Amino acid sequence: MNLAFLNAHDSSETHSDAVWGISWTKNDTVVSISADGSIKQWASSTGEPFSPSVSTTDYQVPPPHTLGLVSLSVSPDGRRALYNSLEGLSFLWNLETGVTEGTFESYVKEEGTGNTESSWSVSLNPLGSTYASAGGHGNLTIRSAESETFGQKIATVHSGRNKFGMCCSYSPDGKRIALSSEIGHVFILDVESQTFVNTFTSHAMSVRSVAWSPDSNLLLSASEDRRLILYDVRVSSGNSGGAVATFSGHSSWVLCADISPDGRFGLSGSADKSIKVWDIAARAAVSTVQDTGEVWSVSWRPRAPAVGSVGAFVSGGEDGVVKWWTSAGAVV
Repeated sequence: MNLAFLNAHDSSETHSDAVWGISWTKNDTVVSISADGSIKQWASSTGEPFSPSVSTTDYQVPPPHTLGLVSLSVSPDGRRALYNSLEGLSFLWNLETGVTEGTFESYVKEEGTGNTESSWSVSLNPLGSTYASAGGHGNLTIRSAESETFGQKIATVHSGRNKFGMCCSYSPDGKRIALSSEIGHVFILDVESQTFVNTFTSHAMSVRSVAWSPDSNLLLSASEDRRLILYDVRVSSGNSGGAVATFSGHSSWVLCADISPDGRFGLSGSADKSIKVWDIAARAAVSTVQDTGEVWSVSWRPRAPAVGSVGAFVSGGEDGVVKWWTSAGAVV
């Protein structure tokens, strides 16, 4: 099976530097973060900057940060965006009102211990009250996502590896957190017991991105070793268990990944300037889209596609442009 994806439209404005994170929200807007320090929200139907309802007269987009923004996590209801800067400053932004509900300086030494747990990657708990962060120490830190106590540490879980935590992500059911590292390992944390229950070691190089299936049973990882690997997190990682498929075809680092809302297709962006769509059941690429630069972030439209359509996705990369892509016959 071969699928065709068409460039429906691009954002009417561009970021002044690369787009490093992107998310298509339940409310059919797209949120993007950039190396230029800015976060933007877009109307998917037009590519124009998002305009709130007339009742929200004081809506504001946060001013650009002095350093690049490296991690983005949007709540399942599309109402809040959690994002993080290069030095570890975390923000919680209300996408409907424009209010910044919380900021936290993760790089500041903790009182009493003098320790720092500066964050690089952040992920909102889909249940809403907490978020996870990972960074230079290779551990997972759970913090409050409530506006009154935003950033307050609830727990730190040690991975046992003092290696940089590249990406962390809550599963859609909120029961697990995936953590990837600079040495190619992927750890699975059981949230209730706060213990790591699986460690997958199939990648040879840093894992840049991870993406969960809608049922929270499968995890797709994207690595600098040019491969994506699909894991069944219900299977023990012992004796190479858990890895159920490997997707090869990119000629350079794979920088980002996502899984479609119906669980049928994987999506990846690469430093080879291409985007690939993968049929998960067939274990094969079914579409390749050539872009103009490195593709740093991809995100499927979260609603199930219409009958006869594969759906639509959005991408962001080196050129600072947010781009909407649709399968033949689909309408954004």
